[in-house]
Amino acid sequence: MTLATIYGKTQERYLDLIRLFPLRPIRSEAELHEAIATIDTLIDQETLEAAEADYLAVLSDLVEQYEEQTQQIPPASDAEMLRHLLEAQGVTQVEVAQETGIIESTISAVLSGKRRLTRDHIGKLSRYFKVSPSVFKFSE
Repeated sequence: MTLATIYGKTQERYLDLIRLFPLRPIRSEAELHEAIATIDTLIDQETLEAAEADYLAVLSDLVEQYEEQTQQIPPASDAEMLRHLLEAQGVTQVEVAQETGIIESTISAVLSGKRRLTRDHIGKLSRYFKVSPSVFKFSE
């Protein structure tokens, strides 16, 4: 199958994008920034031709692969995640304690990093905040 068969008249646009930033594994931060700039240029367009959309999809995959390999983000602590959920939902420790049945002092201890969440706490909090239990970092 040729590019002309796939993209017709827009094959030249596809080749221009390949010349701008070839579709190959990203190997450095400089290449990552260049790829992201290219992605930004494409997503800022009102509409994309099929060739541009395909190029964007593959380039986005390459960026994701590079970031997965090089930019490992450590999981948020129980305190960080609980603090985020409290702020995002606009609720207080008291409200969460009342609704979940978790003692308020336990919530305070988790937020201060003095205590970890138990499986029971995680279950109650995930149901209350309507999030997957996996957002919490359970430690045996």
